[in-house]
Amino acid sequence: MKFSSFLYILIFLSEINSYSQTFPVHKINDKIIIDGDLSDWKTPFSGPFVIHNSGDKATQRTFVSLSWNDENLYIAYRSEDSKIIGKSQPKDSKIYETDDLVEIFIDPDGDGKNYVEIGVNAFSTNYDMLLKCISPGCGGWNTAMNFTIAGLEAISKITPEGFCTEIKIPFSSLAKVENGNFVKPKTGTKWKANTFRIDYGNTTEYLALQDYKSLKFGFHHPDEFAVFEFVE
Repeated sequence: MKFSSFLYILIFLSEINSYSQTFPVHKINDKIIIDGDLSDWKTPFSGPFVIHNSGDKATQRTFVSLSWNDENLYIAYRSEDSKIIGKSQPKDSKIYETDDLVEIFIDPDGDGKNYVEIGVNAFSTNYDMLLKCISPGCGGWNTAMNFTIAGLEAISKITPEGFCTEIKIPFSSLAKVENGNFVKPKTGTKWKANTFRIDYGNTTEYLALQDYKSLKFGFHHPDEFAVFEFVE
């Protein structure tokens, strides 16, 4: 049995109100150069990240900021790291299994399917992946690592405190996600999404901007993603 669009919207709004925090994505006019240098980054940062499935304080702090213009979504991370693990690797390597990195998951229509995952390590290696389905209700775990975001830019820069990362995601590429139901954002648009970090330092920690109540599937709880609201 299929839900009506109206019922789906009610369920989506209920999820937003019952648990998900809302974080702003600030509109900008300035040009952002993707180079890992955050000296030109003007929008505020949220954080620090917490342990993803408990909300406990992390050993090392992580902060994230999001902004947008008419063409792109921009994300910046500041990651404190006294022991950086990883190396430069080929595009789409499984760096989430080995390297310190930051990640973002984006599900614009909030249905828990066909959402995008992007990860970047401290050495600017990145991957982009499409999560078609993770729950038994839609067929079980189904991912596409051969998925490519055209125009994706992702650069990290190692600093005395750790590393900083900048990412640019063209809206035009997200619009091409099959069954993603992407609509170009405008002021007031809300997306389900979350940002993460894996810290393979002295103690391995899985961190999130918004933590989860659920304990299965690691970071993959689209029903508990935060809400990213596009604001002026």
